[in-house]
Amino acid sequence: MRLLILAAAWLMVAIGVIGVFLPVLPTTPFMILAAALFARSSPRFEQWLIEHPRYGQPLIDWRREGAISQRAKIASVSLMAMSYGIVVFFGPPQLWLKLLIGAILLACAAFVLTRPAPGR
Repeated sequence: MRLLILAAAWLMVAIGVIGVFLPVLPTTPFMILAAALFARSSPRFEQWLIEHPRYGQPLIDWRREGAISQRAKIASVSLMAMSYGIVVFFGPPQLWLKLLIGAILLACAAFVLTRPAPGR
């Protein structure tokens, strides 16, 4: 079971890294999930992720306070809006599906915006 959790953690890291280059794929949620999976399978890799210069601080902020930085909130909501614009103009023709996607993105944006800022 430990190896399966470890493999899932590395899969989340890979998806998170891909998200750095694809604006429609968020990075941080995958890294948060990877850290949680590493905590259950490999303390060494969990420590590596927590100490990572790019991903470490957002993970620490999330663990301590459930906090998201202002910069990350702006980036996240902006990319959600851009993604929805792509869906509206180039997505499926069904109006109900566009509205459903919009409602899901709106709920996600509301969640992100209601998280506290890190106290540091």
